[in-house]
Amino acid sequence: MTEARALRVLVLAGGLSYEREVSLRSGRRAVDALRGAGVDATLRDADAALLPALDADPPDAVLVALHGASGEDGSLRAVLDLVGLPYLGADARAARLAWDKPSAKSVLRTAGVPTPDWVTLPQERFTELGGEAVLQRVTAGLGLPLIVKPAQGGSGLGVSRVSSAVDLPAAMVTACGYYPTALVERYAVGADVAVSVIDDGGGPRALTPVEIAPHAGVYDYAARYTAGLTTWHAPARLADEVLDSVRALAVRAHTTLGLRDLSRVDLIVSPDGAAQVLDVNVAPGLTETSLLPMAAHAEGLDLGKLLAALLRHRIAA
Repeated sequence: MTEARALRVLVLAGGLSYEREVSLRSGRRAVDALRGAGVDATLRDADAALLPALDADPPDAVLVALHGASGEDGSLRAVLDLVGLPYLGADARAARLAWDKPSAKSVLRTAGVPTPDWVTLPQERFTELGGEAVLQRVTAGLGLPLIVKPAQGGSGLGVSRVSSAVDLPAAMVTACGYYPTALVERYAVGADVAVSVIDDGGGPRALTPVEIAPHAGVYDYAARYTAGLTTWHAPARLADEVLDSVRALAVRAHTTLGLRDLSRVDLIVSPDGAAQVLDVNVAPGLTETSLLPMAAHAEGLDLGKLLAALLRHRIAA
């Protein structure tokens, strides 16, 4: 039996977050890709039967394809550390940091990584100080348009672009419907670009930047997962020197947050080529419309072989 066929991987997907269905799609695709690469891959949910199953028949490694808090806030990864099983991606501490958008932005900015100006508004503070007065200060300080999103969350859930002050209260309600704290960010004009960063033993490197062109202007949940609502370009339609700088910035964000194995860095690139980091994802999607698989395909990489190489590196680390 080859080394690849000896590798046994448990893919965790599903969970109870708003992103359950996307997670299941990622998990199924990961299993299919790994099996195509000769890996013995099994899919299961993170439920009450998980820990007894891991004790009874531990795999060689775990691939966390859980999106949302289930797989990205560090709690599950901390449990896997206690179990003693290697898993792909950020450790618990780094995952917690990246998951909380305001915290991650603060660390990035302190390190000199550019990110748009923002303010964090917990729902209770918004209520205590008077919503209208707070929002007046927000628009005066950050200007318009704005992006409003949950301070924790993914898949574009609860994200709104606000072009008029009268639309800001509704955007706050939408964001806080997913998490009780909203991140209000200055809208940056430019191309939406995602850069996947991987490290299979030779140090972190950036894959082909993918440009995202949502037809409705905002890359929300529907634009991500509904056919025909978004066009993607791999590589991004940027000058070669800008592509190189965007790759370098993504690697810098990845290392600044202490990530490992793989991540996806979302950026905005202005018409003059200046880039700013919007978000860093520690459990990149693996669905048919997800960005890491697109970037791998653009480089001629087989997704299953790439994941297998990353898993073997994590086991050996």
